[in-house]
Amino acid sequence: MTASTVPTRAGIGLRQPHYRQLLQERPALGFLEVHAENFFAPGGAARQLLREVREHYPLSLHGVGLGLGSAAGLDGWHLDRLAELVAELAPDWVSDHVCFARAPLRPGASAVHANDLLPVAHTRASLDVLVGNVQRVQERLRRPLLVENISAYVAWQDAEMDEPSFFAELVRRSGCRILLDVNNLVVNALNAGDDDDAAVQSALAWVRAIDPASVAELHLAGYHRGTADELVIDDHGSRVHAPVWQVYQGACAHLGARPTLIEWDTAVPELAVLLDEAARADALQEGMA
Repeated sequence: MTASTVPTRAGIGLRQPHYRQLLQERPALGFLEVHAENFFAPGGAARQLLREVREHYPLSLHGVGLGLGSAAGLDGWHLDRLAELVAELAPDWVSDHVCFARAPLRPGASAVHANDLLPVAHTRASLDVLVGNVQRVQERLRRPLLVENISAYVAWQDAEMDEPSFFAELVRRSGCRILLDVNNLVVNALNAGDDDDAAVQSALAWVRAIDPASVAELHLAGYHRGTADELVIDDHGSRVHAPVWQVYQGACAHLGARPTLIEWDTAVPELAVLLDEAARADALQEGMA
C-alpha cells in the first residue's frame, strides 16, 4: 500500500512498542506522526526506521522543543537538526507549539531550556516575537509550519486578545497554519471551572471563531481527571473522553474533514486500541460528508 492509496484520514503516533507490528501489518492509516526531537541523531537504526515508514505512510514531524514564543529567540542547533531531518524525509507536515521554552535565568545570562511548553501572553508584544520566530523557521524549512494550541495551567493577566484572535493574527502575519488540538481546548475549559457541558460549548466557541481555511490538522487525546479540586492533566494516557469527541464532531462540521491524529504517549496500549480510536475519528468525519 502506498501513501496515495491509504483510504483513511486519521493517523496515530508512531511509538516504539508498535514499530515492528506496524511495518509488518501496515494497517490502513491516514498518516503516522513522530516527535521530531527523538530522531535528531543522524543515521543509525532510528533514521532507517523513518525511511521505511515514509515508504508506506504520509509522515508528520511534530516538535516539542522549538519554543516558538521565546523572547530569547530560537536555539540554532535545534533548528539546524530539524532542518536536516526535514530535508532527508520530506514529511507531509511539520509542527510545533505556541509556547515559550527558552529564557535566561538572570539578566545577561544565556538562555536555558525549560523542558516544558509554557504559555505565552496573548499580547501584541508576544505576537511580534512569535511571528518573527515562526517566520525564521519557515524560511529555514522552506515550507509553512503548523502551530498548535497548548494545554495551559496558568494564564497571563495582561492579555490583550483572546486565544482564537491571537492565532488568527499569527496566521495572517506569518503564513503558518493551525494544528488544532481539540483535547487541549477541553482541558483548558475544565481547568477554568467549566463542567463537561460548559467545557464543550466553550471549546466549540473557540473552534467557530477560527477561519476553517487556517486549520490544517487536528489532534485528539485522553486526559487525566482526579478529584474535583485537582487540575485536569493533558497526559495523553487514555482513550479520548466523551466531551472531546463532542467537540471533534462539531469541529468537523465547521472545518470539514481534516487529517486527525490520535495522540497516546503514556501507558501506551496495544496497537489495536489506537487503531480503534482512529477508526472512530474516521467514522465521525465520514458522517460530516
